Amino acid sequence: MDRRALLGLKTQPLKTGGGGGAAAQATYLRLPTITANVVRSGGRRGVMTVETGVDTPDAALRTRVAQSAPRLRAAYAAVVQQSANAMLPGTPPDVERLVAQLQAATNTVVGRAGARLLIGTVMVV
Repeated sequence: MDRRALLGLKTQPLKTGGGGGAAAQATYLRLPTITANVVRSGGRRGVMTVETGVDTPDAALRTRVAQSAPRLRAAYAAVVQQSANAMLPGTPPDVERLVAQLQAATNTVVGRAGARLLIGTVMVV
């Protein structure tokens, strides 16, 4: 096969259909992983990690969420640490309660409802 012939080929950009893959990605803001200290069974120390992101379909609110990212991280860190402190050693985290508290923190920081919190992974190691 002649490789020089392949160099002349142009690549065509992929056209997306009506699936909205690019539009769906534009509404999502991924935040850094939040960590907190926990007491594991046997009295050992552990780490609780929570992956978070915010989905905001409204463009004006999305701008406010992006500008408030440091405040969101600080609020999320406080909520995750409180949740980690409330855990009994050897028990799994209460994810439903954690999500409700993180969503309330999101609404408080942003100033109104409309930004939806998304949770990736909640893990205690």
